[in-house]
Amino acid sequence: MAKLSTDELLEAFKEMTLIELSEFVKQFEDTFNVTAAAPVAVAAAGAPAGGGEAAAEEEQDEFDVVLESAGEKKIQVIKEVRSLTSLGLKEAKDLVDGAPKAVLEKVDKAAAEKAKEALEGAGATVTLK
Repeated sequence: MAKLSTDELLEAFKEMTLIELSEFVKQFEDTFNVTAAAPVAVAAAGAPAGGGEAAAEEEQDEFDVVLESAGEKKIQVIKEVRSLTSLGLKEAKDLVDGAPKAVLEKVDKAAAEKAKEALEGAGATVTLK
């Protein structure tokens, strides 16, 4: 197998959907027994135990937008999922059919709220985690 350069790998990653990239990261972690966690998580783990959990809840700056159910307007929800992500029609439909699933992961609060409003406007049930 030919060795790929860093630039070639980045170009390949740019062509992947978020779900494909997520699956790749999971398989990479399993294969090499590593974790692709952000360094911020390590710093948060080292916080003092006194008010650790309460402080972590207040300081949360990354949210996951989780689709709990599509509701009765499934087609509208699929359209919203496609507009919020780079997923194709089949991938978006599979995500909606497989609810509860994360639509967006590790986004800032403003983006998470905007996505939640858009999905709820289409008739979906959504939670932020």
